[in-house]
Amino acid sequence: MKPPRAWMVLGIAAVLIAPSPASSARPQAAGQPLVYNFDGDTPGKPPARFRLALTGQGSAGTWVVQHDPTAPSKPNVLAQTSTDTTDYRFPLAILEEGSFKDLDLSVKFKAVAGKVDQAAGLMFRVQDTHNYYVVRANALEDNYRLYHVVAGSRRQFGGVRLRVTPNQWHTLRVEVAGNRFKCYYDGELRFETTDNTFPHAGQVGLWTKADSVTSFDDLTVTPK
Repeated sequence: MKPPRAWMVLGIAAVLIAPSPASSARPQAAGQPLVYNFDGDTPGKPPARFRLALTGQGSAGTWVVQHDPTAPSKPNVLAQTSTDTTDYRFPLAILEEGSFKDLDLSVKFKAVAGKVDQAAGLMFRVQDTHNYYVVRANALEDNYRLYHVVAGSRRQFGGVRLRVTPNQWHTLRVEVAGNRFKCYYDGELRFETTDNTFPHAGQVGLWTKADSVTSFDDLTVTPK
């Protein structure tokens, strides 16, 4: 079932490739979910209410709304389609509304293609394009990991090995309370851990790596 129309993303926002302080976004009321299914966006264009950016090297990512008959909520998805093979390259799509500290964050994704990587990630407590948390799955490596990115340098502090099937829809989800993180994959709790790198509220967003062609749908963030 599609999310209520009140939560659908409408229009086309300006696209910038530059840092944006998380403090510019307003905190959301606890318990009120925001859902983005891209069904109100124009296919072939960037998504509304998202700022496109890059961590690392290489060319900017290409984020476009596409029709997808397999979409969990039809008809549209958001896809990162650039195939730049630069290894330390992380295209980002950062939600411009809302600032969140404790939250329940999820997205559905499909790893479509990629020779270097086939990755999909959820960013949270984003301070800027070089400082944030990201939980991600990789269909070439068959693993699910949690990182903090500090001054553009990525460090893993949690994760498990699991099968990530390409060209099928899966669900990433993370629950955050203080310094505690619970990471779910396809509805099952896979690991939990703690970290104190980013204790403050920040923005949320979508993340890929290198030449990953990845589709996303139903990004849902619920403040706690």
